[in-house]
Amino acid sequence: MLVIKPHIWFDQDKAHEAAKFYTSILPDSSVDFVSHFPMPGGECEIVEFTFGGQPFLGISAGEGLKIDPAISFMINFDPSRDADAAKHIDEVWAKLSEGGNVLMPIDRYPFSERYGWLADKYGVNWQLILTKPEGEERPVIVPNLLFTGDIAGKAAEAIDFYSSIFKDGKRGNLAPRPEDMGPDKAGTLMYGDFYIDRTWISAMDSAHDHGFAFNDAVSLLIPCETQEEIDQLWAALTEGGQSGQCGWLKDKFGVSWQVASTVMFDALKNGNAEQIARVTETFMTMQKVNVAVLQQAYKG
Repeated sequence: MLVIKPHIWFDQDKAHEAAKFYTSILPDSSVDFVSHFPMPGGECEIVEFTFGGQPFLGISAGEGLKIDPAISFMINFDPSRDADAAKHIDEVWAKLSEGGNVLMPIDRYPFSERYGWLADKYGVNWQLILTKPEGEERPVIVPNLLFTGDIAGKAAEAIDFYSSIFKDGKRGNLAPRPEDMGPDKAGTLMYGDFYIDRTWISAMDSAHDHGFAFNDAVSLLIPCETQEEIDQLWAALTEGGQSGQCGWLKDKFGVSWQVASTVMFDALKNGNAEQIARVTETFMTMQKVNVAVLQQAYKG
C-alpha cells in the first residue's frame, strides 16, 4: 500500500518550474523525478516531487484544464512541533502569495490564530493554518476537498464512503455546524478529515455560490501494486460515477481519481526509450488499467 499522490495538471512546460518553486519553500521537500514521454498531440512532461513530506505528481501536457479551489492543500504549522510556527506561516505565505490571488487574507479567525487561503501563481490553492493539534498527529500537507454546489452537505457522506473502501480507511476529526449558518445547514461539515492509503485528506461543506466544482485539473492518484487492488478500487470508485481513459475516473461526488499501476511508473523511471514508448502506447488504450498487459508491453 502506497501513499496517494495529488496529481496537478499545469500549463505547458510549467510542471518542473512549479516543482522547483514549491520544493524551495518547506523542509522535507525535493524534486524526485522528471521525465518526458510521447502522447497524442505532443510530448508530456511529468515531475514527481515531495513538498513538506507529501508526494505530488505534476504534469505538463498543454492548456485547457483550469485549477480551482475545489481541491486545495492545507499546510499545517504546528507550534508543538515548531516553536517558530507563527513566524514560519508568514514566511511561507509571503512566498506562495507572490504573483498569486488571495481568497482569504492571512489573519486571525474564530477557528485559528493565524489562517489564510490563496491561489499561487500557478493556480494551485493552499490553506495555511496555525494549528491547535488534538489527538493523532497530522502531516504538514493535507489535501482538502470542498463540497459545494449540488454536492454541498455531502462531505460527511463522502468521508464515510472513502473510509469504507480502503483497507486502512478511518474517520478522523469531524466538526459539524451546530446551527444553520447562512446557506450552510446545521450538521454539515465546517471541517473533517479521514485516513486512506497512508494519507490524511480533509473535507469541508460550503453551500455558498462559488461557481466552481471538482475537475480533472487536480486529481488523486492511487499507485496500486496488484491487479486485485486496481479491480476493487475501480469498482468502488466508479459506482455511481464515471469511468475514463488511462485509469482516470470521477466518483459519485465528482472527485477525480487515478487508479494507477506501479508498473507504469517503473517503466518511466527505469525503462529504455523503446520500452517507455510501448508501455505508454498500450496505456493510452486502457480505461481500467490491466497490469499483466502493461507488464507484457514493458518486457516486449
